[in-house]
Amino acid sequence: MTKQKRIEDYGISIGQLPKGKLNKITDIEGIRVGHCTIDTEESKTGVTVILPMKENIYTNKLVAASYVLNGFGKTAGLVQIDELGTLESIIAMTNTLNVGLVHDAVVEYMIEQCNKENVRLESLNPVICECNDSYLNNIQIRAVKKEHVYKAIEEACVDFQEGDVGAGKGMSCHQLKGGIGSASRIVKLDGKDYKVGVLVLSNHGRLEDLTINGDRIGSRISKKGRETNNYEDKGSIISIIATDIPLSSRQLKRICKRAGVGLARLGSYIGHGSGEIMIAFSTANILKNYYETDIIEVKLLREDKIDIIFRAVVECEEEAILNSMITSGKVVGFNGKTRDILKNYIGVK
Repeated sequence: MTKQKRIEDYGISIGQLPKGKLNKITDIEGIRVGHCTIDTEESKTGVTVILPMKENIYTNKLVAASYVLNGFGKTAGLVQIDELGTLESIIAMTNTLNVGLVHDAVVEYMIEQCNKENVRLESLNPVICECNDSYLNNIQIRAVKKEHVYKAIEEACVDFQEGDVGAGKGMSCHQLKGGIGSASRIVKLDGKDYKVGVLVLSNHGRLEDLTINGDRIGSRISKKGRETNNYEDKGSIISIIATDIPLSSRQLKRICKRAGVGLARLGSYIGHGSGEIMIAFSTANILKNYYETDIIEVKLLREDKIDIIFRAVVECEEEAILNSMITSGKVVGFNGKTRDILKNYIGVK
């Protein structure tokens, strides 16, 4: 894979905590990410999948939670996550009008995985997240089909690409090009290294508000003639948080909320028309479908040790969004509209 220049390669360092080996969500053991990008004259879109473990997640559920900061979004699967506190499916991201088609494809994939193990799947909670890429993509075509979802799954890997790939192809962030971005942090507990990772699908914010490490770079860019007049903060962001720290569903919901701090640090004020959806899961406790005992044992973090995880999530969220922007190329949409790229403006005075 071609090495992409990320935000730290431009001399911009976010936060204080040490970063994982790849500085991506896949620094958590077992997680893989795959894309399928659709790039035609009409369609600037795609699908991105997160495989949370190497095993069948339906029979090896993970503790999970979600949080909706602003609910102008159409993500499927949140109700059961909040009720049961578990994740039992791969996670897929796509455009708003493709949620149903991607949902169907994920169901078929999960059925196939269960059939291989002679497990009869009769109920499933697929998690399908979305942002609206209609500024650049002819969204009514609903271009993402089953074969694209399967290709993304087949190509899932540890060192995945970021930027205008997969579900990120047609996304915008602070009126520049957005898309897929990721970051990770290492935290030490009981003398052992644990990891926190975030992957975002960024499609939100106003250019004038963009702030990097306290520098209001967006206001300077807007003075150079970029489109900013009367633009509303709308469009949405999906934030997927993963960790190998043993956390309860309630604790995971608490760390979900801290992703909003990372958004705010970059200048977003969470507009009416924007959907900020956060989903978190931990790989530390595997919940099997079947147990011989009524009571099971799980590990759990002490509540008064959670501050360091809050900080890790904030740093990851902020850096992941910047990575989604800095790794993206300029895209000309089906309607002739374009999104310029952040790296053209780094260092603008």
